[in-house]
Amino acid sequence: MQTILTTVQGAFKTAFDVDPQSVTIETKPNDIPGWDSMGHVVLVSNLEQAFGLSFDVDEVMEMEDVRQIIRIVQAHLGNGS
Repeated sequence: MQTILTTVQGAFKTAFDVDPQSVTIETKPNDIPGWDSMGHVVLVSNLEQAFGLSFDVDEVMEMEDVRQIIRIVQAHLGNGS
């Protein structure tokens, strides 16, 4: 999971220009300036590019915090670890 988190942190850096180390599995939208509906679209786009994945609308809506983002990415990558 650490590798996934590191990649997620990079996507947050690109989307919101935040310190990647400030993004943890506990991070929620209120913790990140700019993580609103438009920021979410930018974040999802960065995540898709970083992982080489494509998320469906339901998955995008489920990405309510970093924990859920990691869960969804893990499901796509086929590893629950």
